[in-house]
Amino acid sequence: MSDDVESMVEERLSVFDDEPDLNDWVEVMCGAAMAVLGIFHLIQPGELINPDVMRWFAAAVVAAGAVWAGHGLKDMAVKEIRRSIAILEMSDSDDGPDHGLIRDVLLNPQAYSEFLLESYAAAWEDGIITEEELAELRSFQEVLGITDEDAAKMNLEAAVKSASKDGKITKDEEAAIKKAAAEAKEDGDSMVLDAKEKAKKEK
Repeated sequence: MSDDVESMVEERLSVFDDEPDLNDWVEVMCGAAMAVLGIFHLIQPGELINPDVMRWFAAAVVAAGAVWAGHGLKDMAVKEIRRSIAILEMSDSDDGPDHGLIRDVLLNPQAYSEFLLESYAAAWEDGIITEEELAELRSFQEVLGITDEDAAKMNLEAAVKSASKDGKITKDEEAAIKKAAAEAKEDGDSMVLDAKEKAKKEK
């Protein structure tokens, strides 16, 4: 997850003060210790007091320990669920990558290439692709197991599509297409001509 997304998630969670903290872990550990101690005295009540009384007392300790540990686990689970919800809500933002779509693609591997191609196209929407956007796309590529060669071809396809959609190809767009073509090991001049042909059809 990028630092920007992480900071935004933390900002949303700050409303709840919902980071799993030491108190949650203390509840879990102490509750578990109480349960273990109670179980031990259920099995070995000893002779300090009446064994039947000790067993009833040990049973109460086991119950209290289980409740205490369960409360700590519940608190941590709720906090993690709220964190997940905050991350999923971030996926609906137009200012960052669609993390919800990433999850869906991971559950449906056959759609991985379409997802990355759409991500490249989205990055090229403003006519350029920044180093930050490229780094994020490469991280998606690694997660999805896409080769550098295939990713470069997707980048080139997205660059051509973005440049030609307004019906004209500027010098900057030509340079961008040639750079993407070089990374994809394609002929830059041919790809520029292809983009110009597509741009004519868009008029």
